[in-house]
Amino acid sequence: MERWISRVAVVTGASSGIGAAIVKDLAKTGMVAVGLARRVELIEQLRKDVPEDAAKRLHAIKCDVSNQDDIDAAFKQVEDQFGGCDVLVNNAGIVRTVPLLDVNNSADIKSVLATNVTGLVLCSQRAYQSMVKRSVDGHIIHISSIVGHMVPNHPNLNVYPASKHAVKAITETMRHEMRDAGKKIKVTSISPGGVRTEILQGVGLPADMPLLDPHDISEAVLYTLGTPPRVQVHEIIIKPAGERI
Repeated sequence: MERWISRVAVVTGASSGIGAAIVKDLAKTGMVAVGLARRVELIEQLRKDVPEDAAKRLHAIKCDVSNQDDIDAAFKQVEDQFGGCDVLVNNAGIVRTVPLLDVNNSADIKSVLATNVTGLVLCSQRAYQSMVKRSVDGHIIHISSIVGHMVPNHPNLNVYPASKHAVKAITETMRHEMRDAGKKIKVTSISPGGVRTEILQGVGLPADMPLLDPHDISEAVLYTLGTPPRVQVHEIIIKPAGERI
């Protein structure tokens, strides 16, 4: 991680769960860690959880990644205040627990796709252009899901699995485009199984289902960033021990 010291990492959905763990850990490694979220006050409270020197490197910007104007404004602020984005972690994601074939749920479908797919792409575009503009061999990491590799027989996940299948395809499309453009920017997808976070509320998981801790996913991000330039990590799948899917 030495080459990333004092470089700028942007983490979406950083107010809680996986995103909060990642933004704190990146600040502790010496990076300037910028958390984006709608609940910006929760990111600011994370400074209490890290050493004083890391707290000075942890910053918060209000941003709803389903809103392009918010994304544009947030990345402009990153450029103006910190010089640009060297690492992007696309963590923001939502699920809507209504049956896919029910009528009158178009708003739920659109909100999931706007956050999990369109928002991820738009943030990646801004980060990539920032890296290219400054000739930075940066890294884009998507926090996806195990349901991006299969569709579990679990009710009311709606288009959430489809959105994560899209992330898998988007990751490879980005890798092809970066390679063909002659860039050394990396792109990686990390697909966790169940993680103990807010997103699982209302999903109706079994009480005894094994779950990962958000820190487990953050450690995978640190590993990926710590690989040498010759290493391209395409995909990491992380399951809690004993998970059945």
